[in-house]
Amino acid sequence: MTATDPALTALSNGWAALYLLYGRIETHIERALQAGHDLSVREYSLLDVLSRQHDGEGGHLQMKQVADAVVLSQSATTRLVTRLQDRGLLSRYLCPTDRRGIYTDVTPAGLALLAEARPTNDAALAEALGDAARNPELAPLVAAVEAMGPARPLPGAVPAR
Repeated sequence: MTATDPALTALSNGWAALYLLYGRIETHIERALQAGHDLSVREYSLLDVLSRQHDGEGGHLQMKQVADAVVLSQSATTRLVTRLQDRGLLSRYLCPTDRRGIYTDVTPAGLALLAEARPTNDAALAEALGDAARNPELAPLVAAVEAMGPARPLPGAVPAR
């Protein structure tokens, strides 16, 4: 393939459209969460991922798994956890079976904030997708997102408690 190959051009255009859609959605949700709940998209995502942990086998995530789930580096995830812990939204404790491991749980205050912010997140997502669906370049991607449906968990998603 060459740089002018139509297949590469199509891939590049597809990636540009996907990146544009992602950016628009993230910006719209960020504004709504910041205005209504003093939360960033990353903070909301972290609270959401951690709230889905459970006490069963494999129910608690190690920091690398958390980082993968919120699409951040381990060091950025650790800083984010520390910020939310300082706000009283998360707590950390030693793994009972491996004293080297540290787990993170959402506190009752964090769960309350997450429950309060979830409708804002969902509404902002729906609004951003609705706006994007009116753009002919983004409409097919919106349709693909919507086709995933709410009942299908994302690969690697943490089961709900």
